[in-house]
Amino acid sequence: MKIQTLLAAVLLALAQAAPAQTTANQTSNLPDWAIGPFTRASQEPVIQPNPDSVFDCPISKKPVNWEKAWTYNPAAAVKDGKIIVLYRAQQGPGNTCSRIGYATSEDGIHLKTEPTPVLFSAEDDQKSFEWSGNERVGGCEDPRLAESPDGTYIVNYSQYYGRSFRLGIATSKDLKTWTKQGATFAGTKWESKPKKSAAIVHEIKNGHLVAAKINGKYWMYMGDSAVLAATSDDLIHWVPLEDEKGNWKSVMTTRSNKYFDNLIVEVGPQAVLTDKGIILFYNGVNNHGEKANPDYPPGGYCGGEALFDRNDPTKLITRLDKPFIQPELPWEKNGLYKDGTTFIEGLVLFKNQWFLYYGASDHYVGVATAPYKP
Repeated sequence: MKIQTLLAAVLLALAQAAPAQTTANQTSNLPDWAIGPFTRASQEPVIQPNPDSVFDCPISKKPVNWEKAWTYNPAAAVKDGKIIVLYRAQQGPGNTCSRIGYATSEDGIHLKTEPTPVLFSAEDDQKSFEWSGNERVGGCEDPRLAESPDGTYIVNYSQYYGRSFRLGIATSKDLKTWTKQGATFAGTKWESKPKKSAAIVHEIKNGHLVAAKINGKYWMYMGDSAVLAATSDDLIHWVPLEDEKGNWKSVMTTRSNKYFDNLIVEVGPQAVLTDKGIILFYNGVNNHGEKANPDYPPGGYCGGEALFDRNDPTKLITRLDKPFIQPELPWEKNGLYKDGTTFIEGLVLFKNQWFLYYGASDHYVGVATAPYKP
């Protein structure tokens, strides 16, 4: 632990010495439909591992240092005048079971974490999908948050049990006490298919992000090798869109190595419905070797934005040619994931400003901000 702590201190010292900067490619010349430009609101992680946090696992009946090694991949929402961030955490080598922690902030930058997780594997009807039989793998991973018009919060997360994974969904009134609803696609042929990264389309109401209906339905984007879509009447029961052959219908794919998203296009935080269309935030991954774009780190996760038709969420209009954020600071490149990530996963509109939370190198949580332009 001493070596790990020393390494973390060195990385943070390097980060503090780095000058304030605009995110990747100085994207101040964004098209008028895009949200941004985003700038890092802190040169340091806003959430980092805490070896002192102890949680009594309800399955193993043992205390675990559940966020000792890695804290990353955050979701975010606004409640009672504060930003709430849910984040994935793991104890570390030999125990990589994921649990979801809870943090609050009054300014979006300084966050206070709770000592115990709020969503985790337990002795419940979802145990077989979230517990591999030991602490080595499994758990609840990579949350994406949504807020319904009636104030209920919905989280889509990956249920992982060691051999495969699926999308799970849970609901809450306070973002702390969660009721697991089972599979996101329960009752469909896609119920246990290995899909992840599901973000619901929101609109801005009274300066606040709220889940939006389009043509009488709620909409959600999901996936990583390609972007897929699904619809719902109640934000809990979802049906994926299919093509004429009954397969997943792809609404966006990777591009050639001329671009940064030539390997993966993994859905990020809430999509935003605007007058220009639906803005989808996503994580583009650059390939390795001859298939890579030399302008970006091989294997690195960079943030992109795509625009879909506001009346037809399956119709892709355009997307940014370059990422608006990419791994730059030492702690965004030298964590568990050595290729580097600025994995965008949490978005809120707070006090007339956008706050975008991202996972850094599968190790820390960072935040970037952008002005809100009504």
